[in-house]
Amino acid sequence: MFKKKNGWTKSKNPNSKRYKQDLANYLDGRAIKCVTERIDGIEEVVGKSGAIIKKEDELIIYSSQDVLLRTKIEDLYAWELLSLEGVVITAHDLEHGGEERTVIAFYSYWRQLED
Repeated sequence: MFKKKNGWTKSKNPNSKRYKQDLANYLDGRAIKCVTERIDGIEEVVGKSGAIIKKEDELIIYSSQDVLLRTKIEDLYAWELLSLEGVVITAHDLEHGGEERTVIAFYSYWRQLED
């Protein structure tokens, strides 16, 4: 009667290794148009045009010709925006001294033109 919907992960626990690994695989290679960082409840734009890259056991957000966030996949907490236009990632940043940061990466969408 009801068909099971195939999502990007089979794990329902966002704290499990499988969920985080599936999320990293889902985000790998995504082009991003803008990255903001939440500091004391205020969001600031910290980068434009880049990508989310999975490299071995790390997730890297590359934007504005710089690495904005580099973290271990098992240490991150991430979820997609309800609009599905981006992802919120909270993690300890290995690139900038190990401090905990919250960044929001907004995806770039390329519209295909019809001939």
